[in-house]
Amino acid sequence: MRTVSFFLAMLTTILVSPGLSLAETAGAAANIPLGAGIAIGIGALGGALGQGKVVSAIADAIGRNPSAAGKMNVPLFVGLALIESLVILAFVVAYGLAGKV
Repeated sequence: MRTVSFFLAMLTTILVSPGLSLAETAGAAANIPLGAGIAIGIGALGGALGQGKVVSAIADAIGRNPSAAGKMNVPLFVGLALIESLVILAFVVAYGLAGKV
């Protein structure tokens, strides 16, 4: 988690610092593809981490109580579908931003 925080802090520093800002040299439209790439990257990362945590928790629960495995399938798949829908939404937003270039 420290590595992700450090990476995001460095990325923010690069994008916000006045001497390195892309907006000063190429106009604000040059930042749109970069924003689209960051949006889909963060969306996919968050979705992957969320799905991993859900599946890990379900596997632990089934390990503790194997007889309840059948009752956990529906909430598992509904949760995974909702997490994946957020990743798809991030992709649609990024695609929409990239189309503005």
